[in-house]
Amino acid sequence: MRPLDGTGAAELPEAGLALTDDAPPGASEEPAAAEAAETAAPGRCWLCRSSPCGSCAQPEAKKKAPCPGLGLFYTLFSAFLFALASSLVKKVEDVHAVEISAFRCVFQMIVVIPCLIYRKSGFLGPKGQRIFLVLRGFLGSASMMFAYYAFQTTSLADATVISFTCPVFTSIFACIFLKEKYSPWDALFTAFTIVGVILIVRPPFLFGSDTMEINESYSVHLKGTFAAIGHAVFAAMTLVILRKMGKSVDYFLSIWYYVALGLIEGIIVLFILGEWSLPYCGLDRLYLILIGLFGLGGQVFLTKGIQIEKAGPVAIMRTMDVVFAFIFQIIFFNDVPTWWTVGGALCVVASSTGAAIRKWCQSSK
Repeated sequence: MRPLDGTGAAELPEAGLALTDDAPPGASEEPAAAEAAETAAPGRCWLCRSSPCGSCAQPEAKKKAPCPGLGLFYTLFSAFLFALASSLVKKVEDVHAVEISAFRCVFQMIVVIPCLIYRKSGFLGPKGQRIFLVLRGFLGSASMMFAYYAFQTTSLADATVISFTCPVFTSIFACIFLKEKYSPWDALFTAFTIVGVILIVRPPFLFGSDTMEINESYSVHLKGTFAAIGHAVFAAMTLVILRKMGKSVDYFLSIWYYVALGLIEGIIVLFILGEWSLPYCGLDRLYLILIGLFGLGGQVFLTKGIQIEKAGPVAIMRTMDVVFAFIFQIIFFNDVPTWWTVGGALCVVASSTGAAIRKWCQSSK
């Protein structure tokens, strides 16, 4: 996922949806081109006085249509990369989750700075939007830290499923801060999500202590669960801020605030916790590099998928992140998810899919 890496995972899925037009590139340029052609050639050729003139006819430019399903393939591949990066976060043993997020911020900063220089976007942004950019950077980086901590302290499948409760929190915060309508359908999806989270957490006062089939202690599992919920909440707040800013802010500028403030925030937290240390094992260092590569790759392919595909199918395909998380948990950690986790995953995925289909139907009207 994109820790809205989701990155945003967890971070960009809906952020991209809100900032991307469904119209293909160049669609807005065709009317202007047609109008210019009519002005230059009112209908008759000045040589042969015939209308239309075959010798002066302009060959119609053929637009190359994207391969059918290519956007969904990009989205599927981004889900694969996000799940792979999440698995590597769990594989890193001697590095704190906050330090992993700081290393990822450094890696992405190396990529984003040349892009900002090339696009001449500046590093501060419009004056009226800077407060929102700061909030976006602070909340987005906090969301990533919570996600990585959840991956390290609880099972990969549980953390991934709970992180997909983000759309529910987004609807609630959008209703509160953006005055968007909160319909009975949204309440139904929220109820499904709550049921899914309860099945994953399995509190003893509801299920009894005998139902706990978790390898780690329940207290550690509970910490990871709350961290995953924190990730979903902060990611939802980030998405609401991105919706508030709209298209007035360059996409790379938004990422710049995310990685710059994320690095500062990570250093402060590590200084307070006293957990800053270079990875001792060379394999952990390789994992950190791959986490940065896979996270950035997932972000790129998700953005490309959003650019050439409708928002609804992309949001539905993003739920494949859960499927990959289940597969990688079995392959890499030899940990078969319980039926409680499977049931919770079905509830959460059904809620996310239903919300995506509803938004898709509304936007297509």
